[in-house]
Amino acid sequence: MADEFCVVCGATGRQLTDGVCAECAADRTTLLSAPEHSVVVICPHCGARKTGASWKRAGASPLLTAEDLAPLVAVHPEAALREIRWEETSSTGTVRELVGRARVRFRGVEREVPIALSVRTEGQSCPDCSRKSGRFYTAVVQLRGGTERGGEKPRALRARLEGVWSEILAESRPDWRKAVSWQEDLPEGWDVFFTNTLAARSIARVAKQKFGASVKESASLFGRKNGQEIYRVTFCLRFPRPVSPVAATHPPLEP
Repeated sequence: MADEFCVVCGATGRQLTDGVCAECAADRTTLLSAPEHSVVVICPHCGARKTGASWKRAGASPLLTAEDLAPLVAVHPEAALREIRWEETSSTGTVRELVGRARVRFRGVEREVPIALSVRTEGQSCPDCSRKSGRFYTAVVQLRGGTERGGEKPRALRARLEGVWSEILAESRPDWRKAVSWQEDLPEGWDVFFTNTLAARSIARVAKQKFGASVKESASLFGRKNGQEIYRVTFCLRFPRPVSPVAATHPPLEP
């Protein structure tokens, strides 16, 4: 109604909620809040962040970013956070003090709201990196040449297999590539160690379907856990040497 007015500022002609206009309600409401001290756990090896009991964002920057700060800010249920511009006010080796300028919309009114954060970064190896650093593996993919006579020299064979392996990885899913722990060069080829057997088996399938490799799978008992036997699986991939175009066009004469 025309004679209604805000009980706080006395303004008329504004939309009221419980007798208070949006501007005064915003002044009297905590639109944004944050803990006095926050901790962000980052894996120093792959950049993954620990969220609860799980790890996410592997491959992210090992430095604190705005993406890490946003979840630390709680927003009032009636408010919508548009953006925050952060400015660092001080820092030590592990603690950063920041002030954010947030643009918030509340009951049809937009305003800038300051928010302060004190964030400590904590380095902790994620499970994947811990297993890799401890040389833990559940499967090994062996890259080998073909069984034809007149084998290649070790250096040439390893170079050829390394090129093939790069092509296989390019065709593989990111989570399969992530499971690669380390690799070792041998005179007969390469051994690639995995922390996930399903990833190793999937990559072996790609090698067979798209690159013509023969696959031989075998398992060996590694130990027991919670009363169950644990196996390590070996996938032997053999890549025949490409046929020379000259040899294919001009086969050797019969005696």
